[in-house]
Amino acid sequence: MSSLQAQLDLACESIQHEIGIGKVADYIPALARVPADKFGAAIVTVGGEKASFGDASESFSIQSISKVFAITAALNRYEHRIWDRVGHEPSGNAFNSIVQLEKENGIPRNPFINAGALVVTDALLKDQSITECSDQMLGLVQQLADDHTITVDNEVAQSERSTSDRNAGLAHFMRSFGRIESDISDVLDVYCRQCAIAMSCEQLARSTLYLANGGTDPIAEIPIVEEERARRINAMMMLCGHYDASGDFAHRVGLPGKSGVGGGIVVVVPDVAAVAVWSPRLNANGNSHAGTAALEALVRITKWNVL
Repeated sequence: MSSLQAQLDLACESIQHEIGIGKVADYIPALARVPADKFGAAIVTVGGEKASFGDASESFSIQSISKVFAITAALNRYEHRIWDRVGHEPSGNAFNSIVQLEKENGIPRNPFINAGALVVTDALLKDQSITECSDQMLGLVQQLADDHTITVDNEVAQSERSTSDRNAGLAHFMRSFGRIESDISDVLDVYCRQCAIAMSCEQLARSTLYLANGGTDPIAEIPIVEEERARRINAMMMLCGHYDASGDFAHRVGLPGKSGVGGGIVVVVPDVAAVAVWSPRLNANGNSHAGTAALEALVRITKWNVL
């Protein structure tokens, strides 16, 4: 057994008692039906070494983790101009809050809260159809994971779309400030399909490896995003990747990361690896309870940290 596998096993085994704590995201009916006690974890290093634990090969809805791929695509298309439409500051509020939008003229604080992700989706939709934009995002994820079997979970997409009243409200509010240009129904369709991309921990870790290697896929040796932009994405993941619990996650784990209400979390260890965990039960902030505990245990064992 490799040292990497032994370290992952030790970390994951040490937090098994945490798996029963928390609540699944039952406000999206399809997510409410996911078995709550699933747990998986996977590591892929920049050198191609792999380790996995538990349900690491089982697919789940990545939800807001998809926002990392969306801002990557937006930076490649619009470069620094995307920051004219969305900020890069922590929000300090819940991921679906409307409070700051009114005070800040409809400009979302960052691309990882729902309002910001809707603006990014709107930007990506420009001059494209719903199908073209959705296929482009899925194609990017498949390329990053080096796995063209990755698909959108249509049941989750439809379930999320049917319960997207709050996101629709955010979009309409931003449109009143001139921040949304596309048809709002189209924006919501693309956004919900993006969030419903289904991936395993193994695929997710592989797909974010470019952010651990200065924007270049170290295994395929393909540039994905410029180094400066990769650094900025990592900075936003550290500051904003876990909504109003981003500071707590940074304090406990100390690595750039992004969570999703499907129970997944991915973190980047610069120059070393990418790590993905999945456990559907969430804490009060919408982040995986056991997943966060596993990552905290892993960094304690490996001494991985950005400092």
